[in-house]
Formats: sequence, C-alpha cells, structure tokens
Amino acid sequence: MAQVSALIYFAICVGIVLFQVCMIAGAPWGRLTQGGFNSGELPIRNRILAGFSAFLMLSLGLSIVSAAGYWPGWPIWSGWIALALTVVSAVMNLLTPSLPERMLWAPVTLSMLCLALIVMLMK
Repeated sequence: MAQVSALIYFAICVGIVLFQVCMIAGAPWGRLTQGGFNSGELPIRNRILAGFSAFLMLSLGLSIVSAAGYWPGWPIWSGWIALALTVVSAVMNLLTPSLPERMLWAPVTLSMLCLALIVMLMK
C-alpha cells in the first residue's frame, strides 16, 4: 500500500511541476496560484517563485518515493520533511483568499497529505 501511495503522490507532484512550468511559460492561470492575486500571466518575480515551487514539488515527490523504498534512496527523514511541508501546503491552500485556487488545490493537497501519511506511517 505504501509503494502505491508513494507512486500516486509522485505522479501528482509531476502534474504540479508541469502546471508550474506552464505558469513560467506564460499560461494565463495566475488566479489559480500564489494567492490568486494575478488574474492572467504571472509577472517575472512570480514566475521565479513558480520555478522554486516546481523544484520543491519534485523534491517532495522524490522524498516520498524514497521513503517507500524507491530511487533515489534518500534518507527517511526527507520523507518526514516532505510530509511536514505537505501539511503546510494543505493548510495554506485551505486558507487562500482565492476561491478558484482553493477549489482546485485544497483537494489536491489534502489527497497528497493522505498519501504521504500512508507512506510515512507504514514504514
């Protein structure tokens, strides 16, 4: 169960990375990210933040699959850090002032939280 949960978590992370790459490339989805304060394309400063988010999301995904015993074999504490950051992400997406952002990302991050919990508690 932990291995399947980890792979699903990773797949969601890859989807979020692709979303962030689209934001960096100029997709007009600003209302769905970073508090929803930009209704169209993100300004350069926010695109840089999207790049950081993509890197962080990939790191979280690799941490959880590592905790489940897959490549890249990072230490187990990286999975616990990923779990903690997933908690923070879920809370932030529940509290965002942007209704479209909350409607999209709250269920996604809550699902990720459940998956990360399964992986880390079944270790």
